Amino acid sequence: MLEVTGVHAHYGHIEALHGVSVRVDRGEIVTIIGANGAGKSTLLMTICGRPKASAGQIVFDGERLDRLDTHEIVARGIAQAPEGRRIFPSMTVLENLQMGAVPSNGAFFEEDVERVFSLFPRLEERQHQRGGTLSGGEQQMLCIGRALMARPRLLLLDEPSLGIAPILVKQIFAAIVEINRDQGVTILLVEQNAYQALKIAGRGYVLATGQVVMEGSGAELLANPEIRAAYLEGGH
Repeated sequence: MLEVTGVHAHYGHIEALHGVSVRVDRGEIVTIIGANGAGKSTLLMTICGRPKASAGQIVFDGERLDRLDTHEIVARGIAQAPEGRRIFPSMTVLENLQMGAVPSNGAFFEEDVERVFSLFPRLEERQHQRGGTLSGGEQQMLCIGRALMARPRLLLLDEPSLGIAPILVKQIFAAIVEINRDQGVTILLVEQNAYQALKIAGRGYVLATGQVVMEGSGAELLANPEIRAAYLEGGH
């Protein structure tokens, strides 16, 4: 479904990605793990066209994405829930979801809202509450729900557990599995909580200083002594 091949990306004169190659097959959950500054978020943003790849190719369902603008990429069926959530704090939960429905022209708005509320019942309870007054976990639910309103075929999730109370982390990861399994959405997940990410991922890649240094199944990476020592804090 998605093929990233030899991609380089820059911020000004600084090269952030050095020939990264990853593959995401239809129906998979694939995770990207690595330390801060490894290039994980940059990879997701480059797939979405900001920054544009300076070399290499990004192909989605047989079409080159690296030649397209961000709004054209979204129209192909890719949505991102960015790091730091970035909801519209002065808008209500329902208004945030309406913004997410813009790429689909709101054609299935009521149906899609019900699907988001089924996934995250807490959002239904707070649908008329301003986004900025929600807890961190609720804002993350809203961020994911807003991305789903675009009816994506590929969902890019950037650090969905970051800054969330531990009691809500399991709920977020359970929702990711449900989105993939029950809604048929393919997922590329960037996550510092390597243990939780690798538990639900079919495959994973490890990034270090803008390069892929290891790849394998989720189970293989969980069992790898180097990965456990570097990212799993004793296995958890």
